[in-house]
Amino acid sequence: MRGIRPLLRGSTYAGALFAYCGALASIPLLPFAMLPLLAWGSAPEGVQIVLALLVWAALIGLVGLARTTRRVLIACARRLLRVPLPDPVAARQSASSPGTGPAPVAPGPAVPSGADRWRTPVWLLLHVALGWAGALVSGVLILAGLTLPVGWFRAEAGLSLFGWSVRVAGGWASWAVALGCVLLAAAVCVAVTNALRWLAPRLLGPSSAERLALAAERELRLAERNRLAHELHDSIGHTLTAATIQAAVAGEVLSADPVAARAALRSIEESARAALEDLDYVLGVLREEKAETAPTRTLADLPELLDRLRHAGAVVEPELSGEPAQVQGTLSRAAYRILQEGLTNALRHGADGPIEVRVAVAPDGLELSVVNRTGAGTGTGTGRGPGAFPTSGHGLPGLAERVRLLHGEIEAGPHGPQHWRLAVRLPVRLSA
Repeated sequence: MRGIRPLLRGSTYAGALFAYCGALASIPLLPFAMLPLLAWGSAPEGVQIVLALLVWAALIGLVGLARTTRRVLIACARRLLRVPLPDPVAARQSASSPGTGPAPVAPGPAVPSGADRWRTPVWLLLHVALGWAGALVSGVLILAGLTLPVGWFRAEAGLSLFGWSVRVAGGWASWAVALGCVLLAAAVCVAVTNALRWLAPRLLGPSSAERLALAAERELRLAERNRLAHELHDSIGHTLTAATIQAAVAGEVLSADPVAARAALRSIEESARAALEDLDYVLGVLREEKAETAPTRTLADLPELLDRLRHAGAVVEPELSGEPAQVQGTLSRAAYRILQEGLTNALRHGADGPIEVRVAVAPDGLELSVVNRTGAGTGTGTGRGPGAFPTSGHGLPGLAERVRLLHGEIEAGPHGPQHWRLAVRLPVRLSA
């Protein structure tokens, strides 16, 4: 039964059709292959046939050198041969996004070596050769299968083709031979399809250079996923933490101080709106849709971030030195995300007390630090203190990876008996 199953599969005949279409597609090149014979009209007939076949093969090979031909063949092989072949690697641009390190450089098109460049023409020549051989053999067998039963009422049935004659006794013998011819034609289709399936990964599959480019592309996709995870962790995590505290503050002072309650609710609205912008951007990238506008939080947005913390009931003591406006681009966005993560951790895990934020811009570096008290809170109702908020544990490792990508230094740990300190130093190039 296993030997009969390939004869009953539609994919077998789809592969044979692919081969036969390749043979038919080569016919338009045949008249051009005859042109050189005009100059060799006096050559022997055998030489002329060989010369025409060689020129024909050369023309088919030249068609195979086109990149479009390779793409079409790969798409058809995937569809008709059911062979998993990746698309040829093409250059892609990876845009820089807010809060990240330098954008990864997308791999360029793989440059094929001399041997790799000729794989497609070799495939095309074998494709056409198998297509013609399979079409001629299976066509003769099917013709025989359809012709021999005509002699059912005769004493003898026969078939003549290309000077060859086959005589079969009439009656059931002609039907048996006809059935055998049809089965042999189907077996030819199986053989042609299996041959193409064996050749496709070796000649249409990725070359060594393309495999390296595909590996680099997979690495870029993983880096992009990690970057998006950082975006969601920094933006959404901070917003939810601040909103939880602000909601608690608004609930406690709603009757006693309606103005402060309204300010806290307004801060929740602003924080949620900013987080929704970040979320829309990240989801747009995940869906491979072009986001309308990428959020660009920079050091210029730091005062707004500190105001939201104050509305949440936190006491923030900023210390700014230098000119933060001179820090531009990726570095400024990364600095904002680092401070945002540090302040979020201070809200989640710190005790009540002032949060010291320091930003120092120097000609050779940018220094950031967040210092907060540790230990049990004093019960101001903000809900802060150790274990007050669940955490995924990815905050500090994510910060360390971000700083490493920017070739900076990071320190995080106890600072004195009752404080925790996050300190980051980044190399900087100031804009004029």
